Amino acid sequence: MQSKIFHAVAVAGLVLSATGVHADAAYPSKPVRLIIPFAPGGATDVVGRALGQRLSVMWGQQVIVENRAGAGGNIGADVVAKSAPDGYTILLASPAEITINSHLYPKMPFDPAKDFVPVAKVATAPLVLVVHPSVKAKNVSELIAEAKAAPGKLNYASSGSGGPQHLAGEQFKMVAGVDMLHVPYKGGAPAIADLLGGQVQVFFAGVPPALPHIKAGKIRALAATSAKRSPLLPDVPTVRESGGPDFVVENWQGIFVPAGTPKDIVSKLHTDITEITARKEFAENLLAQGAEATGSTQQAFQAFVDAESRKYAELVRKSGAKLD
Repeated sequence: MQSKIFHAVAVAGLVLSATGVHADAAYPSKPVRLIIPFAPGGATDVVGRALGQRLSVMWGQQVIVENRAGAGGNIGADVVAKSAPDGYTILLASPAEITINSHLYPKMPFDPAKDFVPVAKVATAPLVLVVHPSVKAKNVSELIAEAKAAPGKLNYASSGSGGPQHLAGEQFKMVAGVDMLHVPYKGGAPAIADLLGGQVQVFFAGVPPALPHIKAGKIRALAATSAKRSPLLPDVPTVRESGGPDFVVENWQGIFVPAGTPKDIVSKLHTDITEITARKEFAENLLAQGAEATGSTQQAFQAFVDAESRKYAELVRKSGAKLD
C-alpha cells in the first residue's frame, strides 16, 4: 500500500514538472519579507512601508517590513543576497548598497552586480543644497566663488560616509573646482542640527528634513540637485539654473531580488509594483515625503543601475573619495 502511494506521489510530481506548474504558481502564497537596509524613519523606510502596505492589500498576504541597518546598507542587502531565490525575501535598495559601496569598501560581503536582479524602480528624490546664514552666497555661482576665495574654510556635512550626500559633496567639489572638508554624521538629523548651529556650513540635504528650516529662514536653499525643480521647492532652482555646473544627483529606491529568482516571480513583482507606483494616491503620499513615484521597464531599470554604478566608480576614482 505504501509503495503504491509513493508511486502515485512520484507520478504526480512528474506531471507537475512536465506541465511547468510549481509551488509558486500562486505567488505569493505566504508572507513576504521586505528588507529595508536602513533604520526606521529614513527615506528608504518611508517608501518601503508605503509600498509594503499596498502590496499586502493587493496580494492578500502580509508583507513584513524588516529594518536591517548597518555598514552603509550592506548588512541588510547581504541578508537578501544570501536568502533563497524564491521571491519571499526582497530588498528595497538605495544607491549606496547597489551602486556606491562596492567602489568604496575594500571588502564587500556580496557582489551587487552578480547577486541581485533589479526588479522595479519605485521612487526618486532630489537633494537640496543648503547653507548656514553665515555663508554669504545667495546662489551656487556665489558659493563657488566664496569657496575658492578661502580653500578649506567651508565644511560640508553628510548623513554618513559613502552615501549619496557624501558623494554629492565630492562630485560638487570636483566639478566646481573647490576645496571643502567632509564632516560625516550618523544620519541626517544630527547633520541638520550642526548646520543650524553653524558647526558646518554646507549640506546636500534631503528635502523633507530641510524644508521646515528653509521656510523658517534658519538655513538658505541654494539649489536642488535634480534635473528639474522639486515640486516641494518650486522656487528653488536647480544647480545649473543657479549658476553652477552640470550637476545631477538624486536619491532613489528600487526593489531587488536574489539572483536565480524565477523569471515568472520577477515578472509578477515588476507588474504589481509598477501598478502601485502608477497610482495617484501613492504618488501623492510619496510627494508629501519629498519623493516622486517612478516606474520603468525592468530592462530600463537594469540599464539605469548599470549607468549609476559606472558613474560612481568614476567619481570615486577621480575624486579620491574615501570612507571616513
